[in-house]
Amino acid sequence: MAPSLDDESSLFNFVVRDGNGVKGIVDSGISKVPRPYIQPPAEQINKKNASKCEIPPIDLSKLDGPEHDEVANQIVRAAETLGFFQVVNHGVPIQLLDTLKQTAHNFFGLPAERKAVYRKEVSPSPLVKYGTSFVPEKEKALEWKDYISMAYTNENEALQQWPMECRDVALQYLKTSHEMVKKLLDALMANLGVELDDSNIDAFIGKKMVNMNFYPTCPNPELTVGVGRHSDMGTLTILLQDGIGGLYVKVPEDIDMEKKGEWVEIPPIPGALVVNIGDMLQIWSNGRYKSAEHRVRTTSTKSRVSIPIFTSPQATQKVAPLPQVVEKDGMAHYREFLFSDYMNSFFGNAHDGKKSLDFAKVNFS
Repeated sequence: MAPSLDDESSLFNFVVRDGNGVKGIVDSGISKVPRPYIQPPAEQINKKNASKCEIPPIDLSKLDGPEHDEVANQIVRAAETLGFFQVVNHGVPIQLLDTLKQTAHNFFGLPAERKAVYRKEVSPSPLVKYGTSFVPEKEKALEWKDYISMAYTNENEALQQWPMECRDVALQYLKTSHEMVKKLLDALMANLGVELDDSNIDAFIGKKMVNMNFYPTCPNPELTVGVGRHSDMGTLTILLQDGIGGLYVKVPEDIDMEKKGEWVEIPPIPGALVVNIGDMLQIWSNGRYKSAEHRVRTTSTKSRVSIPIFTSPQATQKVAPLPQVVEKDGMAHYREFLFSDYMNSFFGNAHDGKKSLDFAKVNFS
């Protein structure tokens, strides 16, 4: 039964508790955005004012040839400035990318009760969570997004516990992108004076998760957001976006680039993957690399999907700026902490720009 859009508690139960998600509201035939989804004016995204990010994608196949150093420098430069870049010739088959997008649409097209079995409170697996928005209980305005998240421990557990409708293609995505993630991290760490090998790589990307995000069509996209302003908490995020667009990144104020402080759209490039720097890389690099503040707009024309892979340290890993970087810089800008404590802080608050980093900042006052 469709909820009353004017009764916020009945709407919340329908969307969150009963597992209907935003898709359930849209399918009920709404003509306007329900009040709990209307963002404050400062958070609304004006499409007309935003420009597109014109930086060409980085060709990763050149890392294996004579242009290795030049391409590694492009990766480092992107990490030091915008914190976002796109890559092509990345080793993930294009056909797999197309299948992933279709699989995401298929999954969110399932009946609500089939998806709702994976709600956090009732999910048969600690690895799988179906939800909506980000932290609905803490948010002043909800985000126009449903998602399924699948944590990776090992292949057997994934095959047994991930939803059968998307597990095979999600696993394939994770496997075929691993080499690319290693190459990217290798370039970024080498620039900081760290040599990556099998003995230390898990300290940086020992934990992996695949999400499928679904942004249903929205009657008033200008009033809502698909995802609010935030940076990702982990190491590197690899994102497959579809052709619809709507991903915006904030150009940091403290770098030598045009459009400082402005939001720019990361335009979809066929066959490309989007890479963004997470908070942990900003911390290990003592602030040299910038975790990218980003957000997602909704659209009134077509439902949009995106499929990120989040890489991060294991929960038990201690994180702090790398000693060789601190030695060069003269001081550490972040304190040491357990990654699990950072995660608890990140998921305990609504999205609010790059405030997540305050947890680890050293206060010099």
